[in-house]
Amino acid sequence: MSTTTRRTPTRALTLIAALLFVATTLTISAPGAHAAAMAPASTTTATAPAPMTARARAIAFGARVVRIASSRRGSPYVYGGSGPHRFDCSGLTMWTFNRLSRHLPHSAAAQYGRTRHIRARDRRPGDLVFFHDGGGIYHVGIYAGHNEIWHAPYPGARVRKERLWTRSVYYGRVG
Repeated sequence: MSTTTRRTPTRALTLIAALLFVATTLTISAPGAHAAAMAPASTTTATAPAPMTARARAIAFGARVVRIASSRRGSPYVYGGSGPHRFDCSGLTMWTFNRLSRHLPHSAAAQYGRTRHIRARDRRPGDLVFFHDGGGIYHVGIYAGHNEIWHAPYPGARVRKERLWTRSVYYGRVG
């Protein structure tokens, strides 16, 4: 019987947390370390795991953003919709970040003004993707990694993950 393993943001977050735990609990062996490790628990001191780095926290936050946005998959697009069951593009991003105590306005252009602008090469899952036509911002989605976004595309469509179809985008990070 063959089994397949799907990579999901939740599993990725679990793997990151496990790796960080293992990395913080392992120490380099030094002379006498073996004896200390073999001593009864009452004579050794436990060390707390090191706190997560800022980058690790940011990656974990981005994974939560993607997981929350993906939970709305299949919800219908409704102009002005801000959830929890109907969305327009900025309503989906606003609702998602609100779940994480980050408040955004209900407009793609206004959200662009509220983010820290980043280069395409610095983007990571959970960042916002703003579509522009030279005259302004007209659409927003949530970067999911691998050149894909979660978004509420247009009337008649549903929230979905889709490959980026243009290079006419800016990226922003919510602090």
